[in-house]
Amino acid sequence: MIATEFATVLGDREGPLVSTAEHVLAALRGMGVDNATIEIDGPEVPIMDGSAAAFVAAIDQAGIVTQSASRRFIQILRPVQVAMGDSFGELRPHAAGFRAEVEIDFANPVIGHQKYTLDLSPERFRREICRARTFGFMNDVARLWIAGFALGSSFENSVVFDEERLLNTDGLRYSDECVRHKVLDVIGDLALAGLPLLGAFRSVRGGHKLNHAVLTALMADRSAYRVVEAETVRRPRTHAEVGSGMVGGMVAPAYGPDVS
Repeated sequence: MIATEFATVLGDREGPLVSTAEHVLAALRGMGVDNATIEIDGPEVPIMDGSAAAFVAAIDQAGIVTQSASRRFIQILRPVQVAMGDSFGELRPHAAGFRAEVEIDFANPVIGHQKYTLDLSPERFRREICRARTFGFMNDVARLWIAGFALGSSFENSVVFDEERLLNTDGLRYSDECVRHKVLDVIGDLALAGLPLLGAFRSVRGGHKLNHAVLTALMADRSAYRVVEAETVRRPRTHAEVGSGMVGGMVAPAYGPDVS
């Protein structure tokens, strides 16, 4: 197991109260942590800057410990698919680790059609995904504000578009930041499986509802997955491993008998 404890690192930092629990889960899963206790002393998880970067920084500050217990994974054995209108999602077997293949297609000309594929590792999550912010459209935000929702949303924690342009004066962090944030959401949403997944997830025009539906379909089909263990292989710590989620050791999957 890979463990961390970072509740005290975040301290009493305040942020707009917009539910972003998936950002915390994505940070833990993305950094390779599978044993953590999350304690929240407010009504919601603070949105911070709209990404998972602050939570990754907190994990870095607290440190990560490789524990002696074997890691357990959910291995996808056969495809599970869900279609919702023009949205599609699936989980399928994948030979190595977890892969996310995400495709979005918005009528908004600034976003348009974007695709991103990520073979998840702490290094790639840190470099390519964790800083991607949540995004939305000004008309939708205005309607939510009028209804009393999303009152903490602002240009400091969201990427906002109107019908023709990006409204944030500081621009985008990545040219394809929107689809990268969708990848972040996928990682966080699928963390609700309870164990890291060994498989590939693909979505087209998806979102939280679709991600949840695919995971629900997987859990409902006991023949589509199995729980496997992995061995922890000890090796000397190198400078490159600092903050990588593999401090003090490396996880090497060793697919054993079903232990569920």
